[in-house]
Amino acid sequence: MGEKQQFDVWQEEIMPALHCKLEEFHDLGYRHVQLQDLWECLITSERKKKSYVPFYAFVDACLSMRPQDYMTWVTMKSYQEPADWQQAWAEVTGQQAEARAGSLAEEAYK
Repeated sequence: MGEKQQFDVWQEEIMPALHCKLEEFHDLGYRHVQLQDLWECLITSERKKKSYVPFYAFVDACLSMRPQDYMTWVTMKSYQEPADWQQAWAEVTGQQAEARAGSLAEEAYK
């Protein structure tokens, strides 16, 4: 890997291909996919390659990305991110309980 990859420099140039891929994913029913997610998925997979990736191969990788590739990336990303599920659950249920108590208090004053 003698040459340094230029993925960040190529981001603006590959945007038309990413938009095309995003529309394809949306047409296939993956409406939750966002442009930034596709970009991160693409560069994550391309950075794993040992040899220099020319621009045409980078565009080809973008246009040949499958929904399965994206979903695998999302799954792996979710396993890698530390998550405190108990804290998140307490925040969600605590906020819901506070909102419910607030609405009950408002109804009592009416």
